[in-house]
Amino acid sequence: MSTIRHVLLDADGVLQDLPGGWYAAMEPYLGERAREFLHQSWEDELPMLAGEGEFLPLLEGHLREFGVHSPVEQVFADVWCRIDRIAESFTVVDDLRRAGYGVHLATNQERNRAAHMRHVLGYDDLFDVSCYSYDLGVAKPDPAFFREAARRIDANPAEILFVDDNANNVDGARTAGLAAVHWDFTQGHTVLLGLMEAHGVRTGSVGRPPSSPAPRGSLRST
Repeated sequence: MSTIRHVLLDADGVLQDLPGGWYAAMEPYLGERAREFLHQSWEDELPMLAGEGEFLPLLEGHLREFGVHSPVEQVFADVWCRIDRIAESFTVVDDLRRAGYGVHLATNQERNRAAHMRHVLGYDDLFDVSCYSYDLGVAKPDPAFFREAARRIDANPAEILFVDDNANNVDGARTAGLAAVHWDFTQGHTVLLGLMEAHGVRTGSVGRPPSSPAPRGSLRST
């Protein structure tokens, strides 16, 4: 087994959460039709996750179809940019860096939500290499996403441990030769530290008291 030198982390469900969930965020605009609207929007957004086309004009059209006349920028901010950073996850990021690991981001995002994460949430300054699907031109779980991530990190895939809350993404990473674990923040961070330690990743924090799992608000796993 190769020595792990880098940790590659998913965003939604691992590093960040949408408090209350996507449906609750959309309900002030659409009530009981929020679920229908979001699933249609997510389906149509898929090409944008790979950098093909622009999401906001598409979202604006969907809003008009559903009778919502609020500015698209307002709806996007209230729903897509309603993000809470998970403090315990970023403590793990800091612990990994102090232990000498490269710490990187791997997330499926269209360019507008990615811009919010990069510049408003400050992710550009928090990770050594950030791999956004729109920028890579391919989305998880395609193994090509992970091969390109490894190239940008400048590491052998076997030297990278990937963490994601979506089992299909974990499978895609393993197909590309990465070590990978399936975890989300509701399991608690002591579980994450144990999973990483099983791959030889030690931060010196495995023995700390477990955090209480929080109710999961993010219903969309990418």
